[in-house]
Amino acid sequence: MRATRWVRGASLAAVVAMTGGLAACSSAPPLFSKDGRPTTLVQCPAGSDNCEQQAQAMCGGTFDTLRVTTDNGVRSLLYACRTK
Repeated sequence: MRATRWVRGASLAAVVAMTGGLAACSSAPPLFSKDGRPTTLVQCPAGSDNCEQQAQAMCGGTFDTLRVTTDNGVRSLLYACRTK
């Protein structure tokens, strides 16, 4: 009886985890730019240049902005580092 409860609980946990994983995949930005460079999404408060500062620091210099959105006071920047 105990083993059956454990299996049911584990099965439910697995289903919940897989559902959450699928939900995350549906709204994720593309992993690569059109020319094959990896992309990164950063978020910062709307009205600040913190997103650009983060991108510049991560790229060690220049980057290409692929998409910028603002929602509920949060600015999202999708970028790809330029090749050196």
